Amino acid sequence: MSGFFDLPSDLGQSWLGLVGLHLREALLPVLAGLLVSLPVAQLCVRFRWIYPPVLGIATILYAIPSLAFFVVLIDYFGQSETTVMIPLALYSLVVLVPAIVDGVRSVPPETLAAAQAMGFGAVRRYFQVQLPLAVPAIIAGLRVATVSSISLVSVGMLIGNQGALGNMLYAAQTYGRPALAVNAVLTIGVLGMLADAALVLLRFLLTPWMPRKGAGR
Repeated sequence: MSGFFDLPSDLGQSWLGLVGLHLREALLPVLAGLLVSLPVAQLCVRFRWIYPPVLGIATILYAIPSLAFFVVLIDYFGQSETTVMIPLALYSLVVLVPAIVDGVRSVPPETLAAAQAMGFGAVRRYFQVQLPLAVPAIIAGLRVATVSSISLVSVGMLIGNQGALGNMLYAAQTYGRPALAVNAVLTIGVLGMLADAALVLLRFLLTPWMPRKGAGR
């Protein structure tokens, strides 16, 4: 087992160090994508006509290969984590914007009418009524975006050891050590499952009003 976790020195990190780096490069873009998606989704809900073009732009960005993004961004940010994380943040928009829009639109009209009657303005209704009720849809989008981001970080190995655990895939081929590739694939898979489970738990905590499996009538 020691050879399974003993990494070549040119990776510059221990196994735990790569795990931490991988999570940072995967989760920060999703957080950035969420922060961008919240106001964009509100605009799409308020002005329905802008939703199709916004979704179209997000889809086009998602269709651009990460390597093409790297070619453009590397001139500005060099071979760095930022060059890897910007495309991941943009990719998350195609999942998060529709999830938030659909969640907010699913709030019953009578609930919004009651909030308006209580004096809630548009911004207050969005943050205190619509977003909390849209949590299940938002968490569903976050689950997809997070797991995808954890997987895609590995592509950063193409620009100078910026792929975190993905760097082990290149090292496995370079040094003829397939155990490194197995380690990378298993670790990335486990991180994805743990992140997904954490988001399911978060949804459980944020939505106490939702029915639970096995709960009594």
